[in-house]
Amino acid sequence: MNASAPRARPSRRASVLAAGAVAALLVGLSACGSSDDSGSSASSASEGASAGAFPAKVATKFGEVTVDKQPRRIVALGWGDAETVLALGGQPVGASDWLPFGGEGVGPWAKGMYDKKPELIGTMEPEFEKIASLQPDLILDTKSSGDQTRYDTLKKIAPTVGVPEGGDQYKLSWEQQTTMIAAAMGVPEKGKELIAETEKKFETAAKAHPEFKDKTITVGSRTSEGFGVYVGGTGRIDFVERLGFENNPKAEAQAGEGFSVSVSKENLDLLDADLTVMAPIGIPASDISGDPLYKAVPSVKAGNDIVFDDKDISQAFATDSVLSVSYALEKVVPLFAEKVAK
Repeated sequence: MNASAPRARPSRRASVLAAGAVAALLVGLSACGSSDDSGSSASSASEGASAGAFPAKVATKFGEVTVDKQPRRIVALGWGDAETVLALGGQPVGASDWLPFGGEGVGPWAKGMYDKKPELIGTMEPEFEKIASLQPDLILDTKSSGDQTRYDTLKKIAPTVGVPEGGDQYKLSWEQQTTMIAAAMGVPEKGKELIAETEKKFETAAKAHPEFKDKTITVGSRTSEGFGVYVGGTGRIDFVERLGFENNPKAEAQAGEGFSVSVSKENLDLLDADLTVMAPIGIPASDISGDPLYKAVPSVKAGNDIVFDDKDISQAFATDSVLSVSYALEKVVPLFAEKVAK
């Protein structure tokens, strides 16, 4: 259960039908030739990115993907992929808005980075025909479900960088995401620089707050369907572990293949830890903080909990891109420090 978590995968039949429509559209596009309506918008797609060494090769769950030349028309479909392209100096022509932010499809930490608003594409069920009509030369789907049919459909449109081995169900760190996208864009050194800068921010925050070290933490959310907690291998838990926290061992013991564990109202004590952090998803924050059963959780009763009521903070924490984690560090660390005794 998760925030912006996907709830259903597109059916195989739907994907096959979409693939047929895409194939027909691609034939039409090739018949029109490749004379340059890609012109101004295409050249801006990678503006600011250096020319890098090509062909570039990126390892994925689906095999090694080769990008022969500097991509000019990037469609970024994975969770946080568009923000990562922007951070690396690119300009996606199409992007998915997972949370959703609306507007340009990115959070306030990426405000003003687009020269031109991208075409917004669906998330769990992307409009393959729309993607094909954008004539991409690179598709990014690095933080995604890892669904084979989805990937097979996308790669018929353009070279597609999907999830890495072991990255199914959105289990991809912002470093992996940055590394893969930087490689595909031909700017691996820029990717390394961004990662080093961001890691330094985490190190500085952890050093400034030794009280976080080895404290247990629960990171969870509530939707209209109920409560849930996140488990290791996900961005939210990676974030807090970098600061020195230990993920709630009882929650971790229940981890399966997904990125979260559902928690029934009868078992809300599973949320108990030295610090309990909760985010509302599609509901008011008061639906969590005002819930009598939630208030009875020992850590909550002791005042050692945080319920995000600032949408930007909650979304930054959830997005887990190289851009959003810096914003989250700035906003979230002071909130943690207020609740964790020195």
